[in-house]
Amino acid sequence: MNVSVAPQVTPQFLISDLCSILEKYLDGEQVKEVYRAYLLGAQAHEGQRRASGEPYIYHPVEVARILAGMHLDHQTIISALLHDVIEDTDVDKKQLGREFGKEVAGLVDGVSKLTQIEFESRAEAQAENFRKMLLAMTQDIRVILVKLADRLHNMRTLGALRPEKRRSIARETLEIYAPIANRLGINDMRIELEDLGFSALYPLRSQVLKAEVKKARGHRKEIIKKVRTAIKRRLRQENLQGDVKGREKHLYSLYKKMRNKRLSFAEVLDVYAFRIIVDRVDTCYRVLGAIHNLYKPVPGKFKDYIAIPKSNGYQSLHTVLFGPYGVPLEVQIRTREMHQLAQAGIAAHWLYKSDGDKANVAHKRARQWMRELLEMQKSAGNSLEFIENVKVDLFPDEVYVFTPRGEIMELPRGATAVDFAYAVHTDVGNTCVAAKIDRRYAPLSTALLNGQTVEIITAPWGRPNPNWLNFIVTGKARGNIRSFLKNLKQHEALELGERLLKNALANESLVLEEIPVERMEGLLKDLSLSTMQDLLTDIGLGNRIAPLVARRLAPQPDEDHCAKEPGPKPRTTHLAIKGTEGMVVNFGKCCRPIPGDPIQGFVSAGRGVVIHTQNCRNVAEHLKQPEKLIDVEWGSSVEGEFPVEIRVQAANERGVLATVAAAISDAGANIQNVDIEDRDGLYSSMTFLIDVADRQDLAQVMRRIRPIRFVNRIFRTRS
Repeated sequence: MNVSVAPQVTPQFLISDLCSILEKYLDGEQVKEVYRAYLLGAQAHEGQRRASGEPYIYHPVEVARILAGMHLDHQTIISALLHDVIEDTDVDKKQLGREFGKEVAGLVDGVSKLTQIEFESRAEAQAENFRKMLLAMTQDIRVILVKLADRLHNMRTLGALRPEKRRSIARETLEIYAPIANRLGINDMRIELEDLGFSALYPLRSQVLKAEVKKARGHRKEIIKKVRTAIKRRLRQENLQGDVKGREKHLYSLYKKMRNKRLSFAEVLDVYAFRIIVDRVDTCYRVLGAIHNLYKPVPGKFKDYIAIPKSNGYQSLHTVLFGPYGVPLEVQIRTREMHQLAQAGIAAHWLYKSDGDKANVAHKRARQWMRELLEMQKSAGNSLEFIENVKVDLFPDEVYVFTPRGEIMELPRGATAVDFAYAVHTDVGNTCVAAKIDRRYAPLSTALLNGQTVEIITAPWGRPNPNWLNFIVTGKARGNIRSFLKNLKQHEALELGERLLKNALANESLVLEEIPVERMEGLLKDLSLSTMQDLLTDIGLGNRIAPLVARRLAPQPDEDHCAKEPGPKPRTTHLAIKGTEGMVVNFGKCCRPIPGDPIQGFVSAGRGVVIHTQNCRNVAEHLKQPEKLIDVEWGSSVEGEFPVEIRVQAANERGVLATVAAAISDAGANIQNVDIEDRDGLYSSMTFLIDVADRQDLAQVMRRIRPIRFVNRIFRTRS
């Protein structure tokens, strides 16, 4: 039995028609409950009309009909009939709970949009609605099934809306709803959502493509008939039973292939597609052998999704053959159960429940995806970030790799060793320091290929690197890295804020621990902050100025003095820079300070403290805001290496770059980057960005370069 989404229907579809469908698979009492829900919905929506002018109740009845076609339980059908009552009528969740139980109330609430919440932008409100819906889905998968059916009927009746509204809804459908249907394996629904979205977003392209397909259909029939006959004859010769069908790609699929692969319509339509449906799994492989004997297979185009199912539970054998007249043939081979699951996906859990556990694979994989959604939600900073991570996850083109124990891991195409590490476990990702691919060390940024064995090497001191965000592709990895770095920055900001405030208080002859509790609480109340940690974090991030906070904590001799904004006091305590402060102490790229340089600090909102050399041109600009200046000095033991630029002017001779680079390396410095500029044909200017520990290191590098015979001049670049 195939699942098919209900075709376009007239608005006159009535509750009696819905009950007739439900009576085929629900018991009488459940159908009565559905009818009672209809009466409540009809009464609640009384007087409301859709943009098309029809009574509003037609819409929930149509949504319920789509779900009835999937044989969903009576609670889901009731939720479909009432899915808009919380949002659009006076009926609330408590009333639904009393009338139809907590499950129905929870389902309807999960489908409803947020209300009575102000957002800064429409995008933020939309993202928060998606977040709410997806998180409700993790509690009960039926939420998303109701929402998909709701969207499908809305797409079928888009014509009554304004063009810009139609395009907005169509884009949302193609970006979110169709991919979710695909992720849950509901193929029929995905295809209709995609084609309706395509025709609404690109009406002209859709019409042209539809006309071309119709025109080309005539002469294609002959080839399809010839190939189908040849395949059936070969199956009979091998004593194999199977249904052979020629299938057409749907419009949006054709359009995507033309756009992504830059193919003409003729090139796309030259591919003929067939599906062979058999009774047993072993017959699938025997049929594969038979058709490979009939037509030669195209190398590298065979995929076994039976042994390794897709992320949505889809199973089938895919192969591409050289057909008659040189035309390529795409062939899918699957069992009847696999075909049912391919069409119904997660909905097969209800549709074929009486037939055993055919839909278990799709259901388990959907549950796994929902667990990952919950993990993404915990690590995402806000709704927009969460939805961005989900979107990444909704467009997988799978690659299959192995763990060292031989377990199969499924990742999106382009996934790297870091993505693999986070797929294994969040802690593995957070502490990974290296990777072995097929037993050889490889960079963590290496894109993985099918069949590779990946081993992740971890270390207790390992932690995520911000640069990983430039090459990872999975939402889980992105969300966890961002969350870790955000928490790390908060921790570093807290420590720096405490040091800055203690320094500022020392200049006021005060000690932080000796500030009276009531004075500290009064300041926190004035600043609308909850805790001392919030204040210190704000100072560390540069959102508040430590000297101004210190002055407010200092005892005030009288109210007049308190009202004045005191001028800056001479500072005596300097903040020691150790090089281990992390992301909240930044070094200006304009002057690139290194230990040994006289330095000046400047508080920058959101970044913490930015360090410049005292003779940097930008310091003069900062002097206009003296309250943001921080007196800093290098600590007694500075750790790490610091980037600095040197410029070498040399004769334009063969091997000059290699010689200078070797000299820098011999001095123990690492070269980050080099830029070469040809000055006049005789001389060239080479700018090296190198890592050094301090000024002595830099002097050592320059001493190594200066004696080279074709070096004319060497100096450190300044802003």
